[in-house]
Amino acid sequence: MNKDHNLWQGDEENPIWTEDDFKKAQPAQEVLPKDFFEGMKRSRGQRGKQKAPTKQQVTLRLDPEVVDYFKSETPDGWQTRLNQALKNYIHEHPI
Repeated sequence: MNKDHNLWQGDEENPIWTEDDFKKAQPAQEVLPKDFFEGMKRSRGQRGKQKAPTKQQVTLRLDPEVVDYFKSETPDGWQTRLNQALKNYIHEHPI
């Protein structure tokens, strides 16, 4: 970001609100349809449904060395790296 960028400067799509704008504002519950809020409800820790599921959940038992290897770089994303390694194997060893 440019150091000279003024964060308080408005733009056409996102103008700075005036006191009058704040006075006219209404709570979201009064403006948006009830369906919107029903769709937003979920249990604590629950993710929403995937729009188009792209992966299949499976249970897989692996040797500790395999898990340690994929977690060694960083614990975050180890399943993605394992998935990519399996994809590479499939590509290199077609049936």
